[in-house]
Amino acid sequence: MTAEPNISAELRTLDTLQSSIDLIAFNAQAVRTSIGLVDQLTSADLSKPTPCAGWTLHGLLTHMIAQHYGFAAASRGDSDPVRWKLRPLGADPVASYRAAAEHVIEAFAEPGVLDRKFSLAEFSADYEFSGAQAVSFHFIDYVVHSWDVAKTLGLTVHFDAELVEAAFPVAQAVPGGDIRLAPGAAFGPEVQWSTEDRLDQIIAMLGRSPEWPR
Repeated sequence: MTAEPNISAELRTLDTLQSSIDLIAFNAQAVRTSIGLVDQLTSADLSKPTPCAGWTLHGLLTHMIAQHYGFAAASRGDSDPVRWKLRPLGADPVASYRAAAEHVIEAFAEPGVLDRKFSLAEFSADYEFSGAQAVSFHFIDYVVHSWDVAKTLGLTVHFDAELVEAAFPVAQAVPGGDIRLAPGAAFGPEVQWSTEDRLDQIIAMLGRSPEWPR
Protein backbone atom coordinates (compact mmCIF):
# COMPACT_ATOMS: atom_id res chain seq x y z
CA MET A 1 0.00 0.00 0.00
CA THR A 2 1.78 3.11 -1.20
CA ALA A 3 -0.80 5.52 -2.61
CA GLU A 4 -0.86 8.51 -0.26
CA PRO A 5 -4.07 10.51 0.20
CA ASN A 6 -3.96 14.09 -0.96
CA ILE A 7 -3.43 15.30 2.61
CA SER A 8 0.28 14.55 2.99
CA ALA A 9 1.21 17.83 4.70
CA GLU A 10 -1.44 17.31 7.36
CA LEU A 11 -0.39 13.70 7.86
CA ARG A 12 3.25 14.70 8.36
CA THR A 13 2.09 17.22 10.96
CA LEU A 14 0.40 14.42 12.88
CA ASP A 15 3.60 12.36 12.77
CA THR A 16 5.55 15.17 14.44
CA LEU A 17 3.09 15.23 17.34
CA GLN A 18 4.25 11.79 18.44
CA SER A 19 7.41 13.28 19.91
CA SER A 20 5.65 16.11 21.74
CA ILE A 21 2.56 14.55 23.33
CA ASP A 22 1.63 11.16 24.77
CA LEU A 23 -0.95 10.17 22.17
CA ILE A 24 -1.74 6.81 23.76
CA ALA A 25 -2.41 8.28 27.20
CA PHE A 26 -4.44 11.23 25.91
CA ASN A 27 -6.48 8.97 23.64
CA ALA A 28 -7.24 6.65 26.57
CA GLN A 29 -8.36 9.64 28.66
CA ALA A 30 -10.68 10.84 25.90
CA VAL A 31 -12.20 7.39 25.46
CA ARG A 32 -12.67 6.94 29.21
CA THR A 33 -14.43 10.30 29.30
CA SER A 34 -16.81 9.02 26.63
CA ILE A 35 -17.47 5.92 28.74
CA GLY A 36 -18.38 8.05 31.74
CA LEU A 37 -20.84 10.05 29.66
CA VAL A 38 -22.42 7.05 27.96
CA ASP A 39 -22.86 5.45 31.39
CA GLN A 40 -25.40 8.19 32.16
CA LEU A 41 -27.77 7.62 29.24
CA THR A 42 -31.14 5.88 29.42
CA SER A 43 -33.02 4.03 26.71
CA ALA A 44 -35.19 7.13 26.23
CA ASP A 45 -32.09 9.13 25.25
CA LEU A 46 -31.28 6.93 22.26
CA SER A 47 -33.78 8.68 20.00
CA LYS A 48 -32.45 12.18 20.77
CA PRO A 49 -30.78 14.21 18.00
CA THR A 50 -27.04 14.83 18.31
CA PRO A 51 -24.66 17.49 16.99
CA CYS A 52 -23.74 14.94 14.28
CA ALA A 53 -26.17 16.02 11.56
CA GLY A 54 -28.76 13.35 10.80
CA TRP A 55 -27.75 11.06 13.66
CA THR A 56 -29.67 10.21 16.78
CA LEU A 57 -27.74 9.11 19.85
CA HIS A 58 -28.45 5.51 18.81
CA GLY A 59 -26.78 6.09 15.46
CA LEU A 60 -23.83 7.89 17.03
CA LEU A 61 -23.24 5.06 19.50
CA THR A 62 -23.29 2.40 16.80
CA HIS A 63 -20.76 4.49 14.85
CA MET A 64 -18.52 4.93 17.88
CA ILE A 65 -18.60 1.22 18.67
CA ALA A 66 -17.72 0.30 15.08
CA GLN A 67 -14.85 2.79 15.12
CA HIS A 68 -13.41 1.33 18.32
CA TYR A 69 -13.41 -2.20 16.93
CA GLY A 70 -12.12 -1.04 13.54
CA PHE A 71 -9.19 0.90 14.98
CA ALA A 72 -8.34 -1.91 17.40
CA ALA A 73 -8.26 -4.45 14.56
CA ALA A 74 -6.15 -2.14 12.42
CA SER A 75 -3.64 -1.71 15.25
CA ARG A 76 -3.11 -5.47 15.16
CA GLY A 77 -2.68 -5.67 11.39
CA ASP A 78 -6.23 -6.77 10.56
CA SER A 79 -7.38 -4.81 7.49
CA ASP A 80 -10.68 -6.67 6.94
CA PRO A 81 -13.40 -4.01 6.29
CA VAL A 82 -15.89 -6.18 8.18
CA ARG A 83 -14.25 -5.02 11.41
CA TRP A 84 -15.71 -1.56 10.74
CA LYS A 85 -19.29 -2.71 10.19
CA LEU A 86 -22.08 -1.37 12.36
CA ARG A 87 -23.48 -3.85 14.84
CA PRO A 88 -26.66 -3.88 16.96
CA LEU A 89 -26.44 -2.12 20.31
CA GLY A 90 -28.06 -5.09 22.01
CA ALA A 91 -30.16 -5.17 25.16
CA ASP A 92 -27.64 -3.10 27.12
CA PRO A 93 -26.26 -0.27 24.95
CA VAL A 94 -24.15 1.09 27.80
CA ALA A 95 -22.42 -2.28 28.31
CA SER A 96 -21.94 -2.65 24.55
CA TYR A 97 -20.27 0.72 24.36
CA ARG A 98 -18.07 0.12 27.39
CA ALA A 99 -16.86 -3.21 25.97
CA ALA A 100 -15.89 -1.60 22.65
CA ALA A 101 -14.19 1.36 24.31
CA GLU A 102 -12.17 -0.79 26.68
CA HIS A 103 -11.23 -3.04 23.75
CA VAL A 104 -9.59 -0.21 21.81
CA ILE A 105 -7.87 1.19 24.91
CA GLU A 106 -6.35 -2.25 25.51
CA ALA A 107 -5.33 -2.62 21.86
CA PHE A 108 -3.59 0.76 21.75
CA ALA A 109 -1.78 0.02 25.02
CA GLU A 110 0.16 -2.83 23.42
CA PRO A 111 3.91 -2.18 23.08
CA GLY A 112 5.03 -0.51 19.85
CA VAL A 113 1.60 0.57 18.57
CA LEU A 114 2.87 3.96 17.41
CA ASP A 115 5.57 2.21 15.36
CA ARG A 116 3.08 0.04 13.46
CA LYS A 117 1.31 0.67 10.17
CA PHE A 118 -2.49 0.89 10.18
CA SER A 119 -4.83 -0.01 7.31
CA LEU A 120 -7.91 2.09 8.03
CA ALA A 121 -10.66 0.86 5.72
CA GLU A 122 -12.92 3.83 6.45
CA PHE A 123 -10.21 6.37 5.59
CA SER A 124 -8.40 4.93 2.57
CA ALA A 125 -8.57 1.66 0.67
CA ASP A 126 -4.96 1.70 -0.48
CA TYR A 127 -2.82 3.63 2.01
CA GLU A 128 -1.25 2.59 5.28
CA PHE A 129 -1.14 5.23 8.00
CA SER A 130 1.55 5.52 10.63
CA GLY A 131 0.66 4.62 14.19
CA ALA A 132 0.89 8.28 15.24
CA GLN A 133 -1.48 9.33 12.47
CA ALA A 134 -4.01 6.61 13.26
CA VAL A 135 -4.03 7.19 17.02
CA SER A 136 -4.30 10.94 16.38
CA PHE A 137 -7.42 10.33 14.26
CA HIS A 138 -8.98 8.27 17.02
CA PHE A 139 -7.96 10.75 19.73
CA ILE A 140 -9.55 13.78 18.08
CA ASP A 141 -12.65 11.75 17.24
CA TYR A 142 -13.21 10.93 20.91
CA VAL A 143 -12.60 14.44 22.10
CA VAL A 144 -15.33 15.52 19.69
CA HIS A 145 -17.64 12.53 20.20
CA SER A 146 -17.43 12.90 23.98
CA TRP A 147 -18.61 16.49 23.48
CA ASP A 148 -21.35 15.20 21.13
CA VAL A 149 -22.68 12.76 23.73
CA ALA A 150 -22.48 15.34 26.51
CA LYS A 151 -24.41 17.91 24.48
CA THR A 152 -27.04 15.33 23.55
CA LEU A 153 -27.58 14.45 27.21
CA GLY A 154 -27.52 18.06 28.40
CA LEU A 155 -24.25 17.50 30.27
CA THR A 156 -20.88 19.22 30.29
CA VAL A 157 -17.81 17.32 29.20
CA HIS A 158 -14.73 17.74 31.39
CA PHE A 159 -11.21 17.25 30.02
CA ASP A 160 -7.90 18.13 31.64
CA ALA A 161 -6.41 21.32 30.21
CA GLU A 162 -3.35 19.39 29.03
CA LEU A 163 -5.53 17.05 26.98
CA VAL A 164 -7.38 19.92 25.31
CA GLU A 165 -4.10 21.64 24.45
CA ALA A 166 -2.80 18.38 22.98
CA ALA A 167 -5.97 18.01 20.89
CA PHE A 168 -5.74 21.53 19.44
CA PRO A 169 -2.86 20.92 16.96
CA VAL A 170 -4.47 17.61 15.97
CA ALA A 171 -7.68 19.49 15.11
CA GLN A 172 -5.65 22.07 13.19
CA ALA A 173 -4.12 19.28 11.11
CA VAL A 174 -7.48 17.87 10.00
CA PRO A 175 -7.79 18.66 6.26
CA GLY A 176 -10.28 21.35 5.31
CA GLY A 177 -11.76 22.48 2.02
CA ASP A 178 -14.01 20.42 -0.25
CA ILE A 179 -13.19 17.18 1.55
CA ARG A 180 -15.39 18.42 4.41
CA LEU A 181 -18.36 18.57 2.02
CA ALA A 182 -18.05 15.00 0.71
CA PRO A 183 -20.75 12.47 1.68
CA GLY A 184 -19.79 10.73 4.90
CA ALA A 185 -17.07 13.28 5.75
CA ALA A 186 -15.91 12.89 9.34
CA PHE A 187 -16.16 16.63 9.98
CA GLY A 188 -18.15 19.48 8.48
CA PRO A 189 -16.81 22.86 7.35
CA GLU A 190 -15.31 25.04 10.07
CA VAL A 191 -17.79 27.15 12.00
CA GLN A 192 -16.91 30.77 12.75
CA TRP A 193 -16.08 31.31 16.40
CA SER A 194 -15.01 34.09 18.74
CA THR A 195 -14.79 32.11 21.95
CA GLU A 196 -11.54 31.91 23.92
CA ASP A 197 -12.44 28.48 25.28
CA ARG A 198 -9.99 26.00 23.75
CA LEU A 199 -12.42 23.08 23.56
CA ASP A 200 -15.05 25.27 21.92
CA GLN A 201 -12.42 26.35 19.38
CA ILE A 202 -11.69 22.71 18.57
CA ILE A 203 -15.38 21.93 18.22
CA ALA A 204 -15.94 24.90 15.88
CA MET A 205 -12.81 24.10 13.89
CA LEU A 206 -14.25 20.65 13.23
CA GLY A 207 -17.65 21.83 12.03
CA ARG A 208 -19.85 21.95 15.10
CA SER A 209 -21.37 24.95 16.79
CA PRO A 210 -20.25 25.30 20.42
CA GLU A 211 -23.75 26.65 21.10
CA TRP A 212 -25.56 23.59 19.74
CA PRO A 213 -28.56 23.13 19.61
CA ARG A 214 -29.30 26.87 19.50
